[in-house]
Amino acid sequence: MILPNIRASVGRREALHLAHLVGRHDAASLASVHLQLEEGGLDALLDDPRVLNAVLSERDVRTRPELVFYVLVRQALLERGVDDVAAADYVASMVVQFGYARRAYRVSEAEEAEYGYLVDLVDRLSEARGQEAFMIRAHMGNFALWLTGLFPDFLEARVRRRGAPPVSYYERMGATGYSIASSSPEAESLGLREVLSSMAEHFAGVRSALNRLADRHLWRGGGNPVGRLLREVGYAAE
Repeated sequence: MILPNIRASVGRREALHLAHLVGRHDAASLASVHLQLEEGGLDALLDDPRVLNAVLSERDVRTRPELVFYVLVRQALLERGVDDVAAADYVASMVVQFGYARRAYRVSEAEEAEYGYLVDLVDRLSEARGQEAFMIRAHMGNFALWLTGLFPDFLEARVRRRGAPPVSYYERMGATGYSIASSSPEAESLGLREVLSSMAEHFAGVRSALNRLADRHLWRGGGNPVGRLLREVGYAAE
């Protein structure tokens, strides 16, 4: 099960390392970022755009890749007006886990069965109950967000070649999966009710934030630049 646990794993040494990266070239900046950490806590530090710039530009960054990705996701979500640290933590945790060993295609780490289409998950859901149904619905949200957030050009190409469902279909299915999962007893017991509800409410905003993150940091120079521009125009009209 995907759990938002990146922020909770950050220790003081790692936080101080980030503060040092921000202020290493300027004593005043170092003092200000230390004060920010002491008075505002970890979230105030991670929300500082200077931290994002430092982890992307400094050569001797020693923090974990998952924390770097959290900072990327959090800043991208803030740009889209989604100010929810738990949602940012959940999204970053999901994307990091989905990046390993085809985890994106499996409902849980323990399963061997893979599902490449949402319709296959819907078919399995028709016979699932309890914990299994909760896991499938949450995975539907995760898988839909993974595809639409990081691989929109791939989905658009499938629409053109095969008449496959558009991104709006994945948004509806993903938001519905998160919404129903959030109301289950399993979500309550895992402490995920609020974050899954937030993911359902802000699915489109989270998706577009991941689109921008992918364009800027993952697929720079690749894909269709005209398509990216059209997506940006679409975001401005939302």
